Amino acid sequence: MSDVSFEIAPGDAKLVEQIADYWSEACHAAIGRRLTRAERLEVRMDLTATHANGCPLDFQKMLDASTATLAHDITGIARHLDRTTGRLTDHFLPRCAQRAEYPARDPVSVQ
Repeated sequence: MSDVSFEIAPGDAKLVEQIADYWSEACHAAIGRRLTRAERLEVRMDLTATHANGCPLDFQKMLDASTATLAHDITGIARHLDRTTGRLTDHFLPRCAQRAEYPARDPVSVQ
């Protein structure tokens, strides 16, 4: 049994579908072929699992990103996703990952 969650908001799922379309068109422009249905499903599952299991993604940023940034994120996720946990390995961080908000720190004075 797998502990991987694929639960994301319906609006996010629509963006993931649009990202898969964008990636398919980018592949067509680069190598002359679009993704198959199975390849598109794999991209959608990878993005969904990544988002739902510890590395929230900014899907709108990904959709608006350059093809180079999209390629970095999609191929990096495919390479570094542990499909048994849904978590990214080897310290890979997608460029379109949501950034955590850190509290401002007081400046340190040097004496």
